[in-house]
Amino acid sequence: MKTKRKTTTTAVDTTDCNSQPLLFPELIGRKTVTVDFEGGEISSDGGGVLLGRLDRSYGYLNRFAQCFMDYRDEELIEHSVLDLLRQRVYGLALGYEDLNDHDQLRSDPLFAAVCGKEDPVGQQRQRELDRGKALAGKSTLNRLELTPTWASGASRYKKIQADAEAIEDYFINEFVRSLPRRTKQVVLDLDRTNDALHGNQEGRFFHGYYRQYCYTPFYIFCGDWPVVAALHTAESEHQDEVRRLVEKVVARLRRRFARIRIILRADSGYCRDELMSWCEKANVYYVFGLQKNAVLEAKLRGSLRKAKRLLDQQQNQSQRVYKDFRYRAQTWARHRRRVIGKAEWTTQGPNPRFVISNLEAERYDAQELYEQIYCARGDMENRIKEQQLDLYADRTSTEVLWANQLRLWFSTLAYLLVNQLRQVALRGTEMAQATCGTIRLRLFKIGALVRVTVRRVWISLSSAYPLANLFSLVVRRLRQAPGG
Repeated sequence: MKTKRKTTTTAVDTTDCNSQPLLFPELIGRKTVTVDFEGGEISSDGGGVLLGRLDRSYGYLNRFAQCFMDYRDEELIEHSVLDLLRQRVYGLALGYEDLNDHDQLRSDPLFAAVCGKEDPVGQQRQRELDRGKALAGKSTLNRLELTPTWASGASRYKKIQADAEAIEDYFINEFVRSLPRRTKQVVLDLDRTNDALHGNQEGRFFHGYYRQYCYTPFYIFCGDWPVVAALHTAESEHQDEVRRLVEKVVARLRRRFARIRIILRADSGYCRDELMSWCEKANVYYVFGLQKNAVLEAKLRGSLRKAKRLLDQQQNQSQRVYKDFRYRAQTWARHRRRVIGKAEWTTQGPNPRFVISNLEAERYDAQELYEQIYCARGDMENRIKEQQLDLYADRTSTEVLWANQLRLWFSTLAYLLVNQLRQVALRGTEMAQATCGTIRLRLFKIGALVRVTVRRVWISLSSAYPLANLFSLVVRRLRQAPGG
């Protein structure tokens, strides 16, 4: 009779692993360096207090929390909507993209203090199992993200409902609020990017240009300020939705600035007769890229020959000649429009480019309109890259499209906070042009010893921190901010 072999599996306890000292005998001659995780209340995010200070001064998260309806039982709530939003958005700004990270972060008293917890060590939690953990865990934050738009008090678990229209209005209102009172002109950049999908998310579609399954988030920026962040699916260009969002931004701007001059700027993907016609009727200016064709290239033929002669004479890398003319495509329902042709000849050959605009020729000549107005839109791509690379705007891995849109908004708000810190507190310094990732690395990621007493939370930063003077300057400037 055969006997079955009994197999056992041993689970690895990460807590036990962390309690074992790590030895590095090769670092210092005869002395062995021992590393363990027994330091106690030590945080790697000492600079996170800057985020909390800036947010309290400007009230961004307070206003953002008003876009959510909380149907939970008030007597059972330990983490308010504001607490949860601060934890999620600050966490993204500090580099924690995954909700799983918060099962460890919830025990960080510095992070809890930054989020506004009055008991940052969590000793007053209702359940004994939660004591010592002041913040919410991954499951609670997950319910925040996955609450459907139709949730109500009758829902069993997911009861924090986000108002999509209110959040959309929130970002537009924060942008308008940030503009000085005497603002006479704004330039709004429109663009979309790709957000690769690696699962079966709702709205998954294969995009021929990007050659992958993806979303195509749509953005509107004014300089480095995020105005709109809309998660679009890839099966269409969503032109009606784009125009709706543009109309909403324009209407909100004119509600505060009756005579403001508004310029839309975008690549050829937004050169559509419907959008241009609306701009012309609404007294909105535009500068869009225009896809080249045989008719346009024929109009630029003489200018290209001139550019080639200049290149042959001066032996430079390239020569440009600009031509200003009127053009009407067969698909346009209206009159001819102003087109600027850039006749460029490089060592590699001709490189013609075109833009279309309703800006006045008396105010902007062809070269200025192309080089100073249109080409400046390239900086928007850097802002989108910052969101995706540094603040995880492309972490849209939940199954539901709505939850992924909410994640995109969280990332956009994290960018808004870090960017505002850059504009308000880092202007004129060595980090005035630093990316969000660099700001995090050099200003937020500071070793800190935390000590909590009855009256204070003592945070002692590393004595070897090389940017102590810059950090002090940032604190002084934040004190001078509104509400500081």
